[in-house]
Amino acid sequence: MIAQDVIVAQASGNAAAGVAVLRLSGPGCLAVLLSCLREKSAIPARQACLRHFVDRQGELLDQGIVLYFPAPHSFTGEDVVEFQGHGSPVMMARLVQELQAAGARLARPGEFSERAFHQGKMDLTQAEAIADLIAAGSEQAARSAMKSLQGEFSQRVHRIVDTLTELRVDIEAAIDFSDQDIDFLHSDQVKARMTQLHTQLSETLVQARQGQVLQQGASIVIAGHPNVGKSSLLNALAGDEVAIVSDRAGTTRDIVRQHLVIEGIPVEVLDTAGWRDSDDPIEQEGIRRALRAAERADALLYLFDSDAELADIVADLQLRSGFKPKAQRLLLVRNKIDTCPHWQDSQLWIESHPCPVVGISATTGQGLQGLRQTLASILGKTPGELPFLARQRHVQALQEAATHLQAAQEQWRAGMVDLLAEDLRLMQKTLGSITGEVLADELLGHIFSSFCIGK
Repeated sequence: MIAQDVIVAQASGNAAAGVAVLRLSGPGCLAVLLSCLREKSAIPARQACLRHFVDRQGELLDQGIVLYFPAPHSFTGEDVVEFQGHGSPVMMARLVQELQAAGARLARPGEFSERAFHQGKMDLTQAEAIADLIAAGSEQAARSAMKSLQGEFSQRVHRIVDTLTELRVDIEAAIDFSDQDIDFLHSDQVKARMTQLHTQLSETLVQARQGQVLQQGASIVIAGHPNVGKSSLLNALAGDEVAIVSDRAGTTRDIVRQHLVIEGIPVEVLDTAGWRDSDDPIEQEGIRRALRAAERADALLYLFDSDAELADIVADLQLRSGFKPKAQRLLLVRNKIDTCPHWQDSQLWIESHPCPVVGISATTGQGLQGLRQTLASILGKTPGELPFLARQRHVQALQEAATHLQAAQEQWRAGMVDLLAEDLRLMQKTLGSITGEVLADELLGHIFSSFCIGK
C-alpha cells in the first residue's frame, strides 16, 4: 500500500559540511515547507528560489535554496521539495523538528526509494542499486552499481522472461491442441527456445555471482608457518606497514585485518598466526583463530618458504585445516622467489581440483601483480568489466530459476506437458521476485530498511 502522508529526512550526510539538503515527499509537501518559510509566495516548478526558514515564533533559522518537483516528474514520482541550507548538523536537526511540527513525518530508512519503486519510477534491482552505489567499496563496484541503476541487470532478467513467455505460449498450445495430431512439444521451435533460455540464464547467473563479490566484498586469509613472510606480504599488498615484521617466530598472535581493493574487488585481508605446535596458550589461541578464519575465507592464501616441498605443504594443510571442501579456494604461494632464479608458476591437483602455485617476493614485489590477478580469478572475476552489481538474493533467485528450468527440461524430455508448464510458471514467478514484480511485502520492508535515511 502506498502511503499518502508527507515524509521528511536529511538527504545529505550528517557530518558538518558547506551545504546540507532536506528532502520532503508526498502530496502537500510544498505546503508543509511553505509554512516554515518567511516568504509565502509561490515556488515555481524546477526553479531555484532563495528563501528564509523560520521557526514557529518567526525567528530566522537558516536561509537557502528551495527546489520544487511536482509529480510525477520527481525522484519518488510524488510531489517532492528540497531545502538546501547550511550544513550544520545541529541546525539541520532543528529544521527537521520544525517540519515535523508542521505536519511531516520522519522518513523510514529507504522510504524515498521505496515510494519511487511503488510509483513505478524504478524496479527493485534499480532501487537496490542506489544503496549499493552509495556503499560501493571500489571504483569498479561503483561503475557496476551505476549500470544496475540504469537498468542493465533488469534488462537481462526481462530478456530471459521474454524468452520464457514465448516458450510458455508454445507449451500452452501443446496443451490446448493435445487432441490433435500436432507435435508442438517436440518442435524445433520449442527446442531452440529451451536452449536459448538455458544459455541466457547461465550467462546471467555467472555475471550475477561476480557482481555479488563486488557488492559484498570478499575475505582473504594469509596462512602458513611462522616466519614465512605473511606479515611482509600483507604490508606489500597494502603498500604500508600495517603489520609488525620480525625475525622472531610467533610475532603475530591475533588476526591483523586490512581492507584493500584487489583488481577492482573490495577485500578484507587477514594476516594470521603461524601454524605450528606450541606450548604457549596465547599462541595456541591465535592459531585456533587462524584456522577458523581459514575455514570461513573466500580465498585461503597459503604462504611457504622457497625451500619447502609442496608435498609437505599439502600434507600439513590436510592435517591442520581440513580444507578439502574448499580446495577450489586455495592458492599456494612460494615466497622469496628472488632466491630462485628459475622459478615458474604452475598448478597442483588436489582432490581433483587444480590449485594454482605462484611465486612472489614480499620484499622486492616480484610476482605480486600475478598474485593479485590469480586471487581475483579465485574470487570469481573474469576478464573485462562487470556489467552490473548483484546481491545474494539475486543469485539465490537465479539459482532457483535454474533448478526449475532443469526440472522443466526433464519433464520436456519425458513428454509430461502439464508438469513442464508448472515448472516454467514457477520459474517465471522466481524471476519476477528479482525485479519486484512478484515479492512479499515483508521482504520489501527488509530490503528498504537497509537503505540510508533520506534515500
